[in-house]
Amino acid sequence: MAIPEAYKEHLPAGPSWLNKGDNGWQLTAATLVGIQSMPGLVILYASIVKKKWAVNSAFMALYAFAAVLICWVLVAYRMAFGDKLLPFWGKGAPSLGQKFLIDQAEVPESTHFYDNGTIETQMIKPFYPMASLVYFQFTFAAITMILLAGSVLGRMNIKAWMAFVPLWLIFSYTVGAFSLWGGGFLFHWGVIDYSGGYVIHLSSGIAGFTAAYWVSITQHLVPISSEVALKRQPNQSFKKAFVAQWHGTLPLVARSRGRKNSKVGPRLKSDRERFPPNNVLLMLAGAGLLWMGWSGFNGGAPYAANIDASIAVLNTNICAATSLLVWTSLDVVFFGKPSVIGAVQGMMTGLVCITPGAGVVQSWAAIVMGILSGSIPWFSMMILHKKSTLLQKVDNTLGVFHTHAVAGLLGGLLTGLLAEPALCRLILPVTNSRGAFYGGNGGVQLLKQLVAALFVIGWNIVSTTVILLVIKIFIPLRMPEEQLMIGDDAVHGEEAYALWGDGEKYDPKKHGWHTSLFAEERPPAGFVNRATGVTVNL
Repeated sequence: MAIPEAYKEHLPAGPSWLNKGDNGWQLTAATLVGIQSMPGLVILYASIVKKKWAVNSAFMALYAFAAVLICWVLVAYRMAFGDKLLPFWGKGAPSLGQKFLIDQAEVPESTHFYDNGTIETQMIKPFYPMASLVYFQFTFAAITMILLAGSVLGRMNIKAWMAFVPLWLIFSYTVGAFSLWGGGFLFHWGVIDYSGGYVIHLSSGIAGFTAAYWVSITQHLVPISSEVALKRQPNQSFKKAFVAQWHGTLPLVARSRGRKNSKVGPRLKSDRERFPPNNVLLMLAGAGLLWMGWSGFNGGAPYAANIDASIAVLNTNICAATSLLVWTSLDVVFFGKPSVIGAVQGMMTGLVCITPGAGVVQSWAAIVMGILSGSIPWFSMMILHKKSTLLQKVDNTLGVFHTHAVAGLLGGLLTGLLAEPALCRLILPVTNSRGAFYGGNGGVQLLKQLVAALFVIGWNIVSTTVILLVIKIFIPLRMPEEQLMIGDDAVHGEEAYALWGDGEKYDPKKHGWHTSLFAEERPPAGFVNRATGVTVNL
């Protein structure tokens, strides 16, 4: 049968190995995953936090997305998917040369052998250029970093975050990615992590919890006279003294309190006790982008537009919907009303839980996983969290430990139980893989899943701890008190809602320098141009 003209070799841009359908789907999947982060999580973070932290939270996600891309192409991609340096780490090198990027994509360490030395599974060589694979895997690295940020929103020093992102990507993320996906020891042992339940979600949840725990010695800017006043009047609040300084009535001096916290430092007590979302509807928009983008997240994992991608996309949505309904039902039963934030959390845990097994479990198993992911993380967040001294001590801002670490671990273990043998043969390097539910060597698979989880947990605790301890030598990890009290305007000089004259009547005393809509606006002498605007009370 004649080959259609569209699929014939057209050199140099259309070599014989290029499958235009696979390449088109992989680029689409990469874009969907990118949209999950930018703008999905940027919007979600900006709207789910207290309004004074909207800009800072969005910026942390935006910065991470950009910084990860540059580090990824400079060195990190080949540390995660290149030639082996160690059983858990690849050799770092740039991924920028055109010769490298236009060749057929491959994962060089992915050839899997039987014990007798014969090949069991050929090297992974998708039918598209390396550039497509580099970008696709970047979007996974970026979203991992942004998910981690959810644990430290509202108090981590932005400069410390800017240093933390490239270091954690290089020394933590690449290790998990190579070990489980790039041809490392867990990959060849037969551990199943279909699309990142361990590489992305368990690692971001554990690393985020660790980041929220570790030490910083903070330096505070304190008004001279207010410091004296606080000594004379112990009942006077620091906030009142600082507000006076902020309006220019008191000078500032820097002093190190030398106070050591056992964590990056919690938010202010007022923020921990009351941290309402500033825009619930916008939060739902971000959550919607996250949910729909997950079709690219799990659908792109097979590196081809094949039947396994279709199974993965269907299972992803089934599990997410089930988990959302279960979480909402538990909210109604125990608290008497459904919660929109709770529904978003349930959606998230369902998406996370299905990720390690999306393409290797049957759709009825996706429902089972949805039921468990909507209930077990709910219990850990709503019940266990309140009873655990450790969980109460660590200020994990958005509960990433529960929604990603707990749900990711749960999904990995359930995959070890429910992985279907025929589906496993479609994609896994170890062809006789199966879950414990299907007998045979399935019990060993569950053990492999547990050991891999312990490795990911241990590595992320150690690497995150070392990185933060090094950073804190040069940069305080926690914001100073004055920034914590004021929020975005103190950190960035900007506010999320700075709409001039929103709902206000014209007041010549207040708005007198705005003489005309068409005349040049000239502020009065001494006017300080800050993006304070008018805060809209939502």
